[in-house]
Amino acid sequence: MKKIFNNVYKYLKKIKNEHLISAYIKDNPLFIIYVVINVINSTMLRFFTMNTVENYLSFKPILADLAIVVILGSFGFLMKSKARYRYLMVLTIIFTAACMINSIYYTFYTSFASFSMLSLTQFLGSVGDAVVENVLQPKDLVYLYAPILFFIVGFKLKKKGYYKKVELKQTRKKNALKSLIIGVIIAVVFLVSLSSIDISRFTKQWNKEYIVMKFGIYVYQINDGITCLKPKINSMFGLEQALSSFENYYKERSVNEAKYEGTNDYTNILKDKNIIVIHAESLQTFAMNTAFNGQEVTPFLNKIAKEGLYFSNYYSQVSVGTSSDAELTFTTSLMPTQSGTAFVSYFDRTYVSMPQIMNNNNYYTFSMHGNNADFWNRRAMHEKLGYQKFYSKKDYDVTEENSIGLGISDKAFFHQSVSKIEDIRKKHSKFYGQLITLTNHTPFSDLDKYGEFPVDIKESVINEEGVVEEVSYPFMEGTKLGNYFKSVHYADSALEEFFNELDSKGLLDNTAIIIYGDHDARLPEREFVRLYNYDKDTDSLKDKDSEDYKEFGSYQYELNRKVPFIIWTKDSKGTVLNREVTDVMGMYDAMPTLANMFGVEKSKYALGHDIFNIKDENIVVFANGNWVTNKVYYNSQKGAYLSLNINEEIAEDYISNNTNYANELLDVSNNLIVYDLIKRESERASERDLTDSKGVS
Repeated sequence: MKKIFNNVYKYLKKIKNEHLISAYIKDNPLFIIYVVINVINSTMLRFFTMNTVENYLSFKPILADLAIVVILGSFGFLMKSKARYRYLMVLTIIFTAACMINSIYYTFYTSFASFSMLSLTQFLGSVGDAVVENVLQPKDLVYLYAPILFFIVGFKLKKKGYYKKVELKQTRKKNALKSLIIGVIIAVVFLVSLSSIDISRFTKQWNKEYIVMKFGIYVYQINDGITCLKPKINSMFGLEQALSSFENYYKERSVNEAKYEGTNDYTNILKDKNIIVIHAESLQTFAMNTAFNGQEVTPFLNKIAKEGLYFSNYYSQVSVGTSSDAELTFTTSLMPTQSGTAFVSYFDRTYVSMPQIMNNNNYYTFSMHGNNADFWNRRAMHEKLGYQKFYSKKDYDVTEENSIGLGISDKAFFHQSVSKIEDIRKKHSKFYGQLITLTNHTPFSDLDKYGEFPVDIKESVINEEGVVEEVSYPFMEGTKLGNYFKSVHYADSALEEFFNELDSKGLLDNTAIIIYGDHDARLPEREFVRLYNYDKDTDSLKDKDSEDYKEFGSYQYELNRKVPFIIWTKDSKGTVLNREVTDVMGMYDAMPTLANMFGVEKSKYALGHDIFNIKDENIVVFANGNWVTNKVYYNSQKGAYLSLNINEEIAEDYISNNTNYANELLDVSNNLIVYDLIKRESERASERDLTDSKGVS
């Protein structure tokens, strides 16, 4: 080892003494510009997406990106100058595309893109307008300078006769070797700088922000490509280890969490009632707490929240699969997969879901959605989850007049669904149905169809002539968040009409209505800063030094993403079903909580808890490794946390224990789905039973 280091030292000294670096740069201008522009692009991407001091000061990802760019580019020296130009141009276009796609993707998902999402391109047509209108920004196009500049430099070199210069094959090989060695040295320096935590998170891949922050976008993308091959090769590698971890996890979990099991005040409280679940598109809790000029954004939701069981600290746990991830977690109590989406990439796996459990308890189960049946692969996945009937777009009368945004309006959808539910009730004694709404989907731009709902500030003032007149200040008018409020107000009125129509048909009798928001609206942080810090006198933001300025940074933004969860019955008022639950709760806690209330067996693979048993000890784990409890919101990318109670000191082991819990939970959930472990465990159990029976006989 000492000899190797001595040789490297001598080589570096030779480079310095003989001015080989300056000669190398002078002789290879095309390669140098290729390296510089692509490293600048990757650095800009990190700066434009993750706005943290740690990210700005991090040198590791620059080394990583530089190593990848140099190593891949070095092979161009094996080609003649014209072919080398084309090769480096292709690499530059690929690197530029990676930066642009991730820039656009981060704006929408606050995460980085995955190769597995290529399988979802079939769904982009339906949301293309949303991407262009609500996501695409000028910063996403700035990366295009790289191929343009590379072309200009290449063109100028051509005019100077650079490509006609005779290059010996031996010289090309030497340059290729030199460049490769430089790239490898940079890579080694980078690898030496990594910590054990860096390496651990890199292999797991679920914390994409952290990986890009430490490893750079190019290394992340290569690693992601390899990770996305796991579903194809899972039968050859890693299965036994995954199965062993899976079995050990659930054995330990059953012992450690026995104290969270058992009956409570809510056991069997909804037993034998009909169930209608409303999956409310992009509905966030903060909208319920907002009013303009004395008019609430969601007056009807607020009414039923006061009459029913309202979980006010309920968090969505979706990843890139958004609405489909919400369905998965709500019905199975599992987390989204680390790459791809369960609905598309793993629809053929075995799941234990709420519809299946209700089927086993003599419920007729169905789902309704006014979109195409194959959007998010719902046609196949809803059957796999146990829905006996899926009503999709073909089952509804969809016209231009009754469409808003992506398709049929919520009012038309609900109205046409009532007659279908009425037919179901006539044929079946009990039913469990899920209705997936559509109108309140980004980009919230059909303002003329939402109805009148001003999001400005109106005041009555006395003018100079002593006459009272109404003055209006813009406030949220013309903003994306303002348009979101108008859309939510429409969705709320559609919900009220649905309830009234159900009641008129007697369908609310002996029926529990469950409403949950599927995920946040993916609106920019700056919109909320305006909402909470608007100065009407200047039509701008309040000064940060103002006494009433409300801080709204990344932590507040994340905490603000919670969604409503409401359980309501016609006779809930004045009962234990008429209260607000403030303990933090995740979407994976819905299934165990509801199973207890329905009086049915929950899935033994559920990752969540019955909230009425675990109460304030609950922890909500997010797909990116972040987690929240009643005490703390922890950001795994930053390795930092926000205490939610300034008077309470947080112990160090509280953070580390919960972080370890979150990491293990994410790994087990991912392996369970990717390796189809429920099916494999069932097969192994059957084999054991068969062996035991033979032994007895």
